[in-house]
Amino acid sequence: MSTDMEATTQESSGGMDLFGRFLSVWVALAIIAGVALGQLAPSVPETLSRFEYAQVSIPIAILIWAMIFPMMAQIDFSAVVGVRKEPRGLAITTIVNWLIKPFTMFAIAWFFLMVVFKAFIAPDLASEYLAGAILLGAAPCTAMVFVWSYLTRGDAAYTLVQVSLNDLIMLFAFAPIVVFLLGISDIQVPWDTVLLSVLLYIVIPLTAGYLTRRILIASHGQQWYDQVFMKRLSPVTPAALIITLVLLFAFQGEVILNNPLHILLIAVPLVVQTFLIFFLAYGWARLWKVRHCIAAPGAMIGASNFFELAVAAAIALFGLQSGAALATVVGVLVEVPLMLVLVRIANTTRDRFPV
Repeated sequence: MSTDMEATTQESSGGMDLFGRFLSVWVALAIIAGVALGQLAPSVPETLSRFEYAQVSIPIAILIWAMIFPMMAQIDFSAVVGVRKEPRGLAITTIVNWLIKPFTMFAIAWFFLMVVFKAFIAPDLASEYLAGAILLGAAPCTAMVFVWSYLTRGDAAYTLVQVSLNDLIMLFAFAPIVVFLLGISDIQVPWDTVLLSVLLYIVIPLTAGYLTRRILIASHGQQWYDQVFMKRLSPVTPAALIITLVLLFAFQGEVILNNPLHILLIAVPLVVQTFLIFFLAYGWARLWKVRHCIAAPGAMIGASNFFELAVAAAIALFGLQSGAALATVVGVLVEVPLMLVLVRIANTTRDRFPV
C-alpha cells in the first residue's frame, strides 16, 4: 500500500510542481494583477460582489470548492487502519494541531497585533486581523502537506492517515475552537455562520470527494484513478487558488495601497507561529524517536494552514473587504516560502532521526 500511495502522491505532487513549488511567485503576480484589476477596472469586483447569498460570495464559493475538492478526492479513509503500527507520529500531530496550535496562534497574534503594533493599527482593524489569524490557526493544512511530504521523502501512506484524521477532527473541532477564540477576542460571531462555512467547505467537498473516489475506482480501477483522473485534477487546486487571490486582492487593493505596512505587520506573528509549531512537533518527534519520514510531514501539517478554509470562513464571516480576509490572504503569501525553508531544515536534519 505504501508503494501505491507513494506513486499517487508523486503523481499529484508532480502535477503541482509548477504551481506548488513556485506558489510564492504566482501569489505575488496575483497580488499585482488583483490590485491592478481593482484600480483599473473597479466595475469588475463591484459586479462580482453583487452575487452573494447569506454573506457568501457565489464566485468565490465556486473557486473555493474547486480548490478543496481535489484534496478530498485523494483521501482514502481505509488507510486510517494503518495508524496502529506507529501511533506516536499521529498522536504528536493531533495534539499539536488541536490542543496547542490554535491557542498559540491566538496568543502570538494578540500580542503582536494588539500590543506591539498598537501604535500602527487601529483597534477595530487589529481585531479583524486577529480574527483572520485565529481562522488560520484553527485550520491545519491538508492538500499541500502531500507536496511537503514528497519533498521530504515522507511516508505517503502515513501522511494520508494523518491528513485523513485531521480532516475528520476538523469537522467537529473547527467551529467550536473558532467561536471560542473569537469570543475571547470580543468578536461576536453567530454559530450558524461558522457551521455554514464548515458545511460548505468541509462536509460537502469531503462527501463529494469520497463518493467520487468510490464510484470512479469501482468503474475504472485504482490505477486509472491515481494515474489519470488525479493527475488531470491536481492542477485545479492551485489554478483556482490563484484566481481566488486575484479577486481577493481586487477587493483588497485599496486597503493594500493605503496600508502596505499592515501586510508586513500581519506577517510577523504568522512567521513566528509557523516556526514555533514546526520545531515543537519536530523536536517532540525526535525525543520520541519517530522515523523521519513520519516526523517531517507531521510537523509540516501543524506548521502550515488550511488557508483555503480560512479564506473562505473569513469571507463568509466578515466579508470580502474585511481585515480578517486580508489576514488570511497574507497567510497564503508567507506560507509557501516559509514551508520551503522548513523542508530544507527537515532534509538537512534527517540523520538525527531513526531510519
